[in-house]
Amino acid sequence: MNLIESDIFPQTRLALALFAFSINSCTQPANQITVNTIPNPNAQEKQLTQGAQGHFLNHRQAFSPDDQWLAFDGRSDDPKMGENDLIGMVKVETGEVKELYRVPNQQAFGPGSGAVSFSPKRNELAFIRGLLSASAEQPYHFTRRSSMGLNLENPEKPILTNLDARDITKPFTPGALRGGSHAYSYTADGNWLSYTYNDEVLEMTAKVNPAVKDIRTVAFMVRGKGVEVQTELPGQEFSGANFSVIAAEVTPFPKPGTDQIQKACEEVWVGKDGYTKSNGEKVFRAMAYLGDVITLEGKALTEVFITDIPKDWEKSLAETDLSGSEFNMPQMTLSFTQRRLTHTSGKKFPGVQGPRHWLKASQNGDRIFFYAKGEDGIVQLFSVSPEGGEPVQITHNSFSPDTAFSLSPDDQWIVFGYQNRVYLTELPSGKTIPVGGEPQSNHSEICNFNWSYSGQTLVYNRKVKDEGGSFFQIFLLNPFNQ
Repeated sequence: MNLIESDIFPQTRLALALFAFSINSCTQPANQITVNTIPNPNAQEKQLTQGAQGHFLNHRQAFSPDDQWLAFDGRSDDPKMGENDLIGMVKVETGEVKELYRVPNQQAFGPGSGAVSFSPKRNELAFIRGLLSASAEQPYHFTRRSSMGLNLENPEKPILTNLDARDITKPFTPGALRGGSHAYSYTADGNWLSYTYNDEVLEMTAKVNPAVKDIRTVAFMVRGKGVEVQTELPGQEFSGANFSVIAAEVTPFPKPGTDQIQKACEEVWVGKDGYTKSNGEKVFRAMAYLGDVITLEGKALTEVFITDIPKDWEKSLAETDLSGSEFNMPQMTLSFTQRRLTHTSGKKFPGVQGPRHWLKASQNGDRIFFYAKGEDGIVQLFSVSPEGGEPVQITHNSFSPDTAFSLSPDDQWIVFGYQNRVYLTELPSGKTIPVGGEPQSNHSEICNFNWSYSGQTLVYNRKVKDEGGSFFQIFLLNPFNQ
């Protein structure tokens, strides 16, 4: 207890301080319901799923739009997406489980599936599926997967759709991918999906040409702009319901000391509806992400970047090389503006650090959150403006988080895990408290925190060991219940 004592309000002070804050805070977004915002350190968690089967949540957008269902995949270990065939959902109130989809002809090498996101506006899921042509020689891989959609208007008969198109045969098709997409995130209106991307065409070229690399970048697809692929190699190429666009320019061999990046990943949409600059200019959409630069000393350093997307972005598509070649990635749309937000090379502990995490952004887009080390070498929570500037340190905890974090819908709380316990940080004060009690001895690997849209419920995974083995199960916690 001494490890965290200095970071915890005494319960009485906490209640008074948060009550005062709650009655003086800014008006909450109209679509949020905030009944109670005083956390209860003794709140009781509930195990929602059971049995000898993994129920693995995505790290974001696991809740259905009405907060009634949670989407999951069947993994029992995070890295084993290539071995999983199950996509399902569980009812929050009752624990009822519905199997929605099984990948056909699943083997140890693939095709595989996972990382399920619920649309915030429709009864629709997006998830990764490996290529149906997967074999022992060509197994599930970063460059060999795509996005599938499940329409759940009739959950007893879900309709499966290829969301992104894939084309690896010249001439390449504009709007189709040439590799694999991963970990989808819907915009608030449900019309665009972001993801990370790896290019199989470049991967093949790199095997014979050391000047070429397959390097991860971020991209998005636009709902309803279908792409037709003519060649369609069975199980490898296919048409898709959405149009894909690269959102970050990556460079195989960046010039040291510049803002060129050799990798882009862990992206987030900035704001529910873009953001507004300090001069009053409205940015239609923006995507923030982590980018790896090379310092003057030749070391890789992870910084926060952003790409601004104008409302008339489609006008520049005709001038943009959307197809690429055997030697080059498809081009980022010319009307996009890519900028570096953090410059931390002069810090005692430079760069974004800590557990693997995706960036998070406030509802109005004025803050982007990330982990980095403080001057004491402990991983803390920071934020930065979408216009850049000096990052703001939010927490001053005496310990480093063990997990990624998640931001509440009212922008007031961050949740993360430490030593298999749930912790909440109040953003206005930076104070951190544990909620939910000590974990049981057969529980481990807490991860994948998701807030309900109401902001009153947290869900997350724990690995539970019993006589049948160890499986990721879904747990539920109402942290504000007294």
